[in-house]
Amino acid sequence: MRALITGGNGFVGRHLRAHLESLGDSVAILDLPQDITDYQAVRAAIAVAQPDAIYHLAALSHVGSSWLNPSAVVDVNVSGTTNVLAAAREVVPKATVLFVSSAEVYGPRSPEEMPLRESIEPRPASPYAASKLAGEVFAQQAVRGFGQRVVIARPCNHVGPGQSPSFFIPGIASRMVEATRSGATDIAVGNLTSRRDFTDVRDVVRAYRLLVERGVAGEVYVVASGRDVLMYDVADELRQLVNPQLRFVEDSALLRPVDVPLLRGDASKLEAATGWRPEISWSETLADIVTDATNAPATH
Repeated sequence: MRALITGGNGFVGRHLRAHLESLGDSVAILDLPQDITDYQAVRAAIAVAQPDAIYHLAALSHVGSSWLNPSAVVDVNVSGTTNVLAAAREVVPKATVLFVSSAEVYGPRSPEEMPLRESIEPRPASPYAASKLAGEVFAQQAVRGFGQRVVIARPCNHVGPGQSPSFFIPGIASRMVEATRSGATDIAVGNLTSRRDFTDVRDVVRAYRLLVERGVAGEVYVVASGRDVLMYDVADELRQLVNPQLRFVEDSALLRPVDVPLLRGDASKLEAATGWRPEISWSETLADIVTDATNAPATH
């Protein structure tokens, strides 16, 4: 299968590329944010690659940062998506497009509403989440209006080696490693009271490939482990792996204007359609993240 990955040099894109190539797929990459907002650049990349499948990952994906520049988020996440859909329709109308949304579209929910399923109405609570929901709408319009084969993935949080330290788990792991190297004892943290559903990125990219093969056009599929963990417990597990003597200190700069207190997904629809289940254990994921942080160059 010939594949094109937008955002292919990013965290998820690198893992997806490795997975696809391990299956014998040929992979082309469209990566720079300015390219995704340029219709002609998108069209040219698709024309050269002639893909059977387009994995649309390219996005400004940091929830907290989306509050600082909502216009840029709309440009990349919404206009970039419409560019990919339109160019695919023009150049490779029979290709499958996988649009990667986010479970952030659900917004804050009560414990009674968990786990999150595809049938639950979204209530986005951040510019990032709003942009992803808009992308879903355009993806479904491409199916209904033009007959394109577009499948929508709605993943919960995914983590693993190679993720930017701007995200919570790799960020706190990196700060722990740096503190231990320097002899410091305090670790700055944000909100540790929320609960999240984390899936290893290597399991997530398996789901994406399966959805391209077996997903139904226009349908949304939640990608999740089905298990929520308290952020404090995540931080503490990392602390036990790096240095049990470290101490957490809340830093207001790391807090978001609005934070979703609880998020847990239900991937039963995905499992029924593709047979997918997570395979990598939580302890293995955290150990790999700590190894990644330990092997990274020191920042001082």
